[in-house]
Amino acid sequence: MKKLSELQRARLRWRARRGLLENDMIITRFLDRFEVELTDADVSSLTLLFEMDDNDLLDVLLGRTEPEGVYDTPDICRLVSQMREL
Repeated sequence: MKKLSELQRARLRWRARRGLLENDMIITRFLDRFEVELTDADVSSLTLLFEMDDNDLLDVLLGRTEPEGVYDTPDICRLVSQMREL
């Protein structure tokens, strides 16, 4: 598995910045724990997930709703599950 470069990590963390503090806290905790293990597919999935509206993303991360539409992929569901467990 290829590790993310410093630039890729910085870009991912920049894309992860959210308008809601709760989202920032969940995503930062996830990246602190799993960043070095992320694959290219994971980064692509996270990039797509981070396009979600802040309030919708918070509902997904807190388990109030499940990913739907373009966000309902096996990779996104796995990553969301990891975020929920932290």
